[in-house]
Amino acid sequence: MKNNNNSTTPKAPITAPESVVAYDESHFANAVVPPIFQNSLFTFENCAEMIETYAGRKIRPVYSRGLNPTVRAFEDKIAALEKTEDALGLASGMAAISSAVLSVVKPGDRIVSVEHCYPDAYRFFEMFLRDMNVTVEYVDGRDIDAVRAALPGAKVLYLESPTSWTFHTHDIAALCDAARDHGAVSMIDNSWASPIFCQPATLGCDVVIHSASKYLGGHSDVVAGVIAGTNEFIGRVRSNVLPYLGAKLSAFDSWLLLRGLRTLPARMREHQRSALIIAQNLADHPQVTAVHYPGLMTPPAPGLSGSSGLFSFEFSPKVDIPTFVDALRFFKIGVSWGGHESLIVPALVTRAQVGGPNSAMRFGVPENLVRLHIGLESAEDLWSDLATAIEASLK
Repeated sequence: MKNNNNSTTPKAPITAPESVVAYDESHFANAVVPPIFQNSLFTFENCAEMIETYAGRKIRPVYSRGLNPTVRAFEDKIAALEKTEDALGLASGMAAISSAVLSVVKPGDRIVSVEHCYPDAYRFFEMFLRDMNVTVEYVDGRDIDAVRAALPGAKVLYLESPTSWTFHTHDIAALCDAARDHGAVSMIDNSWASPIFCQPATLGCDVVIHSASKYLGGHSDVVAGVIAGTNEFIGRVRSNVLPYLGAKLSAFDSWLLLRGLRTLPARMREHQRSALIIAQNLADHPQVTAVHYPGLMTPPAPGLSGSSGLFSFEFSPKVDIPTFVDALRFFKIGVSWGGHESLIVPALVTRAQVGGPNSAMRFGVPENLVRLHIGLESAEDLWSDLATAIEASLK
């Protein structure tokens, strides 16, 4: 794993050494379930202890915007799962994306991103970073030579594998090697695979990002994000970004996330099993022209040891997509994914949200595409629901 302390990412002073603190079960009286430290602040025994803490010679909770024992327990477990030195919990997946990127770039810098990234990341790049005079170049991540050609002078290589909506997979190790060769910090959104099916740090990626609202939480009852990486990088975000943007993760949300992590391996296996059944059935359906699911790839995509429950497919012109969506019973119409429930979103929605026909075409999502999240319901019931709705929506 690359150390981010190089000429392109100057090391900032780390004023919050709590980034290296670990909180194991002994801090919680060996409780099977860690308690919720629902505190805004933590007081000191005496003035000397407060001075030692603020001087950085003693590490302990002071204020929950910076360090909270329940949050820290979650961070430790994510670092262990992702095989990184440290992790930082944040208030949302977008807080994780923006905090990671803003800890590296400054006005005048350039980012290289794979095409078809998460729509809100795309909007962050296009509507926020460009106002900061940070340019973003989008490249097909499947073309290593094109990525290499775009990297000179870039500060960040931003990755997803697979990508949102189109589910293009990439050779993560090769792309991160290319970033390292050009002095760029490699970042990847690993929400789709989770650390159960991919550990990007073991493939050379510098920074791993999650929307913890998705599979890490797994119950659709928490909004959170997390960044995993080196002590140096997480310390930089903790000291130079988190205190001022204030996107802290709450103790209660951390407690929910710790609950979700206990069942993560079992849930991911079940999402994968059912999604493979549904994807195969769709691939065989006469009204489906394409299925974009990494689980159907032979050989498997590099760096992925399994596939989750999120994928997309394309309908023939004979299917009226709004009618199809409204005819479903088990699939709920809604954004996000990663919970126990099955969800559907037609690409018509995201094309409109990106901001008009021109930007939608640039985003590259076709009108006839539909995204599914396969939850934990019976795969047989889900397929029956889909097949019935397709039949009802034929023009």
